Amino acid sequence: MKARYQFRFYPTDQQQQLLAQLFGCVRVVWNDALAICKQSLELPSNNDLQKLVITQAKKTEERSWLSNVSNIPLQQSVADLGVAYKNFFDSLKGKRKGTAVATTGGTPATRCLKKVGTPKFKKKIGRQSARFRIGGFSIKGDEVYLAKIGNVKPIWSRYLSSAPSSVTVIKDCANRYFLSFVVEIEPIQSDAKNQSIGIDLGIKTFAVMSNGDKAFSADYSKKDRKIRQLQRKLARQQKGSKRRERTRIRIAKQHNQIADTRKDFLHKLSTKIVSENQTIVLEDLNVSGMVKNRKLARVISLQGWREFRVFCEAKSEKLNRDFRVVNRWEPTSQTCSCCGYRWGKIDLSVRSVLCLNCGAEHDRDENASRNIEMVGMGHRHDLKRTESDRKTTSVASCCELSRITDVLRR
Repeated sequence: MKARYQFRFYPTDQQQQLLAQLFGCVRVVWNDALAICKQSLELPSNNDLQKLVITQAKKTEERSWLSNVSNIPLQQSVADLGVAYKNFFDSLKGKRKGTAVATTGGTPATRCLKKVGTPKFKKKIGRQSARFRIGGFSIKGDEVYLAKIGNVKPIWSRYLSSAPSSVTVIKDCANRYFLSFVVEIEPIQSDAKNQSIGIDLGIKTFAVMSNGDKAFSADYSKKDRKIRQLQRKLARQQKGSKRRERTRIRIAKQHNQIADTRKDFLHKLSTKIVSENQTIVLEDLNVSGMVKNRKLARVISLQGWREFRVFCEAKSEKLNRDFRVVNRWEPTSQTCSCCGYRWGKIDLSVRSVLCLNCGAEHDRDENASRNIEMVGMGHRHDLKRTESDRKTTSVASCCELSRITDVLRR
């Protein structure tokens, strides 16, 4: 399997100018090739596009400066455009849907990938990248040689497991530079302490595990308020001015701080969960539908549920773990994890539930995590046997034992 290792580096002033020229050439080649594809009735091949936007373009006065950079990133830019169009057409034909990656209840489950739109033109402002294949870069000791750029020295935080097949030079919105290597790794054989675990994701408590553990994410509210304050300031400043550019960089740095803090938390949590459990069961959340709630959209977006799922899935493959996803329509929050009695929907403000059938009192999130684990492992309650004749109501009568209790027991 393939893995990506990313390291930060600090280029010199001359290398920054060369990288800016490289990013500009890669962006122009992409935009020229995309413009040709949009005007053509039939999608040209990569070889034809390379001849038009690279080989023949270098002979013209308008694009003669393409010869000042390495040819490998330019060819890779055209190849990436072909992959982008392939993903778009596969999304239209439905080929990107139905990839069996998990099991729910002993049967294969499908992951519906998000629909892919048409490729878009690249902008000068924003994240920039250029990819070097074998022949365009080499590792010499602690330094990495990039064709027509020179030697750069990344900050090595760990060793590469094998020789990289490609390296991508990245400049983010906050003007930070990174080298991203793609290497081949072998799955690791290791024994897990526990057989399985179910995880229920939330907002106030990021993750509640079926074993009773809880994970709390960092508080991003202070940095988020600072971003909104700077965005209002940015809207009042004149476009193209230096003050506006400085404000834009300050906003990008605040976004990077939130993203780095969230990624560090998700990496540590996913590593701990995957290393200790043989089977990891998550619930398939409709995040795109949940963020349509204007009151919770910002908070949900800051949590990184989808990123956490990707980390768990990738690390499960690396450590030979079984990663499973439960269907989003499973009533995990409406069923008693002890007897299987289904009490129906309850308000989100209710955090503790008392089952009328068996008398067990549950924390809402812990009960859902245990149900997620049982459904993911294929263990289901016999609902016909445990069905009660009593009807549940939103508010219990004064002489009836309430099925809903407050956490503070008011």
